Amino acid sequence: MDRIYLSPPDVGAHDLSALSRAFDSGWIAPLGEEVDAFEQELAAATGRGHGVALSSGTAALHLSLLMAGVGAGDKVAVSSLTFAATANAISYLGAEPVFIDSEMDSWNMDPRLLAEALAVEDIAACVPVDIYGQMADYPRIEELCRDHDVPLIEDAAEALGATLHGFPAGSAGVMAALSFNGNKIITTSGGGAIVTDDIDLAERARWLASQAREPAPHYEHTTVGYNYRLSNLLAALGRSQLADLARRVDVRRSHNTAYREALEATKGVTFMPEADGSRATFWLTCVLIDPSTGVTSEEARMHLEAMGIEARPVWKPMHLQPVFSRYKTYGGDVSASLFETGLCLPSGSTLGPDDRDRVINGLLSVLSGGR
Repeated sequence: MDRIYLSPPDVGAHDLSALSRAFDSGWIAPLGEEVDAFEQELAAATGRGHGVALSSGTAALHLSLLMAGVGAGDKVAVSSLTFAATANAISYLGAEPVFIDSEMDSWNMDPRLLAEALAVEDIAACVPVDIYGQMADYPRIEELCRDHDVPLIEDAAEALGATLHGFPAGSAGVMAALSFNGNKIITTSGGGAIVTDDIDLAERARWLASQAREPAPHYEHTTVGYNYRLSNLLAALGRSQLADLARRVDVRRSHNTAYREALEATKGVTFMPEADGSRATFWLTCVLIDPSTGVTSEEARMHLEAMGIEARPVWKPMHLQPVFSRYKTYGGDVSASLFETGLCLPSGSTLGPDDRDRVINGLLSVLSGGR
């Protein structure tokens, strides 16, 4: 049987047509009408005034932190439950992450622990991560950041298409970072973006991402820049993918519903909750397997692997990663427990009902002692 992947790219003939259109235009490099249009469409999708298309979500985080004034020795409050790119971008600037644990209501940054950190630490910026397609509690987090005059940068890399109280992912903070990696809900193969309401920040991001070249007939540079711009070809692919965003969200939500209906009655099995006012994309559906079932999440993962099904542990928290273990952490037990018992299930928008049933039957088999 064919292998079932966690979240493979969802591409089709319409995407190839978009690439051909860009190719035929003659604009192959990181300039052109497709980039301009993609930036405008991303801004509209996130409720922002401006978008800046970049080579990766990590680049978007790096430039956002840089433009927020973060530098060597500064401290940045950041979710511990995240992919390493978020903390890596902080380290690029010589800054120090201050890890904030999750709350169980959404698995996102716990505002109560953020309040503790802001009261004690000299925080230069705050970067909550919208984990697994669900937005963090921005009404509370934004208020805390305003009270302490701390710039807020939303890491919406996993959450494009989600909403909280009707506001779209990417709309919080002074800037937000998006990712279009191959496993994300839309892809440009690699790629990312900054979205913001501040035109000055958008223009500065484009300039920094284009090697910070000054407007001179020769190559003049007064600032260190970066080669972070997205190509016109990949922007065309992004536009085609973005036009299909609503369907992709609906499909992933339908997978989450099916998994819940099949597995929630199983003792010791729970799912990532959908917080009040939240409409998550469920970029990945995540299940918690309590040890009382007699099966660990790793045993379940290995059972699925033997069936040709890719599953993956919930993110290992950054405060438990050897490279970041020396940094301050507020809380830590919640994200540690999610990692210990959590499993991400195949959730891509190309996943069909029959393959989804293979995943469900595989889990039911191992949970009933069939391993």
